[in-house]
Amino acid sequence: MKTNIYLVAGLMVCLVCWYQNGFAQQDNRVVQSGAAFLMLSADARNSGVAEAGTGLDVDANSLYINPAKITFGEQISISASYTPWMKQLSKDSHLGYLSAYRKLNDREAIGLSVKYLDLGSISFRDDAGALIDQYKASEFSIDASYARKFGETFGMALTARYLRSDIGNGTYNNFELNPTDAFAADISIYSNRELQSGRYTRSFSWGVNLSNIGTKLKYSDNQTSFLPMNLRIGAGYNFYATPESRLTLLLDINKLMVPTPPRYKKDAEGNFTTEIEKGKDPNRSVTSALFTSLFDAPGGFKEELSEFTIAGGLEFSYYNRFFIRTGYFYEDPEKGNRQHLAAGLGFNINPIRVDVSYVFPTADRYVLRNSMRFTLSFTPGAGKVPGN
Repeated sequence: MKTNIYLVAGLMVCLVCWYQNGFAQQDNRVVQSGAAFLMLSADARNSGVAEAGTGLDVDANSLYINPAKITFGEQISISASYTPWMKQLSKDSHLGYLSAYRKLNDREAIGLSVKYLDLGSISFRDDAGALIDQYKASEFSIDASYARKFGETFGMALTARYLRSDIGNGTYNNFELNPTDAFAADISIYSNRELQSGRYTRSFSWGVNLSNIGTKLKYSDNQTSFLPMNLRIGAGYNFYATPESRLTLLLDINKLMVPTPPRYKKDAEGNFTTEIEKGKDPNRSVTSALFTSLFDAPGGFKEELSEFTIAGGLEFSYYNRFFIRTGYFYEDPEKGNRQHLAAGLGFNINPIRVDVSYVFPTADRYVLRNSMRFTLSFTPGAGKVPGN
C-alpha cells in the first residue's frame, strides 16, 4: 500500500498534544484526547445533517448517536457505512461502520456495532529523512448496547465498549509508541412525544448521551491519554406540511468531558515551563476529569462555552421514500476550528435505504475537505408513511 509521510507526521503531532506533559511545551487551547476515531460520525444520514442526528428517526446508526432511541424504532435494523478517510493525505485509508439492533419486545432492545479506521501503511523516518520502519496503523471498537423503554415516551440505554488503538509499535526519534486498548461505557436517555394525532402529525424528541467513560489509553510506559468522554444533548421537531411531506428540524450540542489544557508560565527566555499559571492540572483521574471538565478552563466561563460544538440540520422527507438533508457544524477556532456545511440525499425502497452525504468545509486547514460518506441500511417497515 502507498505510504504517506505527512499522515504519520500528523499522527505524531496529535499524540504529543494528547500527552498531558506535552501541554507545557505550547499554549494549546484545543481539548485533546486519545482514540479520537470514536467521535467520528460514520453514517451518511447523520453526516448529511452535520452530525445533528439525535432527533432523526430511529435506525441502526442510532447506536452511535443515542442508543436509547432503538426501543422506539422498527423491529430490526441493520446498517453498513463507508468513508474514504482523509483522501487528501492518504489514498489507502478508510473508515467503516457496521451496526444492527433488534427489539426483544415492545420495551427492550439490544444492539451491536463495530467501527474500524484503517490508516493505511505509514512510514516512520528520522530527522535526516531515512526510513526507520513501515507500519500498518488502525483503530477499532466493538460496542454492545441494551435499551429499555420506561413508559410510552421515555427510554434509557447502557453501552459497553472495547477499543484498540494501534498507530505504531516501537521507539521513533526517542518517541515511544505501543498499541493500546481500553474499555468504556455509555449511558443515554431519550424521549419522543407525539404532539398531535391524525394525518398531520407533529412530534418532539430529545436525548442525552454521555459516552466513552472508561479507562485511559497507555501509548507508552509512562504516558497515558483520556478517552474522548463526550456529552451530547440534542433535540428534533418534525411536522407534516402535507400527509406525505415531512420536515424535521434538528439541533445537537456536544462537549468533551476531558481536561482543558491549563496556561503554563514562561521563563525569562519566553519558553513555556511545567509550572501552571492558570487552570487545573490535567494529570487527574477519569472520575475527577468527568466532574471538573465543565469548570476547569483557565479562561473561565467564556472559554468553557467555546468548548461546546453546535450542529443544526434539516431533513425533508417525501412519502418516506426520498430524503434531502443539510446542516451546519460549528466549532470555535481556538478549540479545533471544525466548521462545515453538509448536504445529503437518501432513497428508501422498503426495506432498503441508500444514503450519501458530502461535507463542504468553511474553515481553512480542515482535514475532512470534500469528504463523502455512503450508507446502506435494511429496516423493514421504515418506508411507511404515518397516518396512511
